[in-house]
Amino acid sequence: MAYLAETSVTLTDGLALVLERVAALHPDCDLADSGTPTATVAVLRQRHAVLDHLVLADSPVVFEKAAGGQAVITDLRVDDVLPELRAEVESYQTHTPGHRAAVQRLVLTQPQVRNTPEGHWVAGTNPEAAQHCLTGSAMLRDVRSAAVLSDGVSRLVTEYGTANWDETFAILRTDGPRGLIETVRKTEATDPTGRRRPRYNSGDDATVAYCQW
Repeated sequence: MAYLAETSVTLTDGLALVLERVAALHPDCDLADSGTPTATVAVLRQRHAVLDHLVLADSPVVFEKAAGGQAVITDLRVDDVLPELRAEVESYQTHTPGHRAAVQRLVLTQPQVRNTPEGHWVAGTNPEAAQHCLTGSAMLRDVRSAAVLSDGVSRLVTEYGTANWDETFAILRTDGPRGLIETVRKTEATDPTGRRRPRYNSGDDATVAYCQW
């Protein structure tokens, strides 16, 4: 990941280099296999008085603006892929036979469209994925704080709808990333089977980086 910290390298080129190098570490693996692990990417980098961001898939970077409000950078193209199968998954409560069968059908079908022009892009073994990121910059003077979130945390706002971004940043200022993750887990615990909030799984990996200047 050191390539991404080098300010003379664009985040897009840096991610492409990272994907190439990681793939090169596994010469004995069949990296063309559809089951090869993939990941979302969310990067925030300070370059002097500028903040660069890169997002691939649905882990967002969110800026709290100095003038008020937020700017949310997220890649939701995955939501447009296989909508029928996604709707089927969400029609069942989690941890039920129907839900498990629907998730299995989605999991088996996704690799056929992942990292293709007809589907959506995530970080895997193909460095071309870096060319499909959402990138941009903001002036540091215009930003009060920023959060880089895995989708297991941002779902508090985007899927559960139990907080807005103002409330999310208030939690981060008061209780930090740990407090925000605990809020997500407490929300999920009130609806463990997804009866009120249908979802892919009961909970997901939760990671937060919170930056203040």
